[in-house]
Amino acid sequence: MLIKRDKWLQYRLLRNTSSLARRLPETQLLKKDALPKMLLLYRSVVLKPRDGSYGRDIVFIKQNGANAYRIQNEKNAVNIGDTDKLLRWLRKTHRGRGYIVQRRLQLAQIQHKPLDIRIMAQRKKGFSSTWNVTGTYAKVAAQGYLVTNVTSRTIPVLEALKLARIGDRSLLVKAEKIALLAAKRLGERYPMLKQVGFDIGIDRNRRIWIIEGNYKPDLRPFRLLKDSSMYRRILWYKKH
Repeated sequence: MLIKRDKWLQYRLLRNTSSLARRLPETQLLKKDALPKMLLLYRSVVLKPRDGSYGRDIVFIKQNGANAYRIQNEKNAVNIGDTDKLLRWLRKTHRGRGYIVQRRLQLAQIQHKPLDIRIMAQRKKGFSSTWNVTGTYAKVAAQGYLVTNVTSRTIPVLEALKLARIGDRSLLVKAEKIALLAAKRLGERYPMLKQVGFDIGIDRNRRIWIIEGNYKPDLRPFRLLKDSSMYRRILWYKKH
């Protein structure tokens, strides 16, 4: 089966697994009624292209009053004071692309910059192969950005957890188990799937969330880590 890069489809696949459903921030397809509903529930949401954009075209919307919104894309922010204007602005900017609207997580921070964790899950060829975690690192957002895809630095996860004062190795082990459960579920849908790079968020209450899984993750950050063993392990799995 063709592996489809679709955030909405992936969300529905993972949500149908009871052990993973509570690890997913609520997500809806972006329709006229979905955005006001999500803003009423959470006051702060994220809009993402269904087909992925490597961190570009992600829009953060925060409700500041009954009809007042702050919109941020990368480092650019504008205020809009009317719901209809907000919807017109969205139609103009996303130009027919399919979007999802997702509850915004209050991620743990290092020096007021949000961070998340990349967990690389891989398996050898063969549908029955076991999934394994082959690499991890933490991504810290650049100054002024809300997405970690625009990264100020890449650091080992245990160092990040310590700097953010949210946990230790036991929290990483728990996050890895959740990533492996998600990889197994996606692998059942896509028998040819051999790797998923999960973006895992940890909020300020130390709760672990699956932000999304990337089927073609960027491996360059692993090369930048002092510990080269993860990068070698990842390459080994890609060949086998």
